Amino acid sequence: MGKKTVGVKRRLAKFYKQNRRAPIWVTIRTKRKVIYSPKRRHWRAKKLKV
Repeated sequence: MGKKTVGVKRRLAKFYKQNRRAPIWVTIRTKRKVIYSPKRRHWRAKKLKV
């Protein structure tokens, strides 16, 4: 593996931030219609196209 370029590193950081659960206030506000985030991703199951 070589070094990560700045662009790749920034994209990885973006995907890292996206990979979180939906906030509690969203669940409360939508009366539990939205329970999970559709952008959740498992590190082994789905690979990123960085």
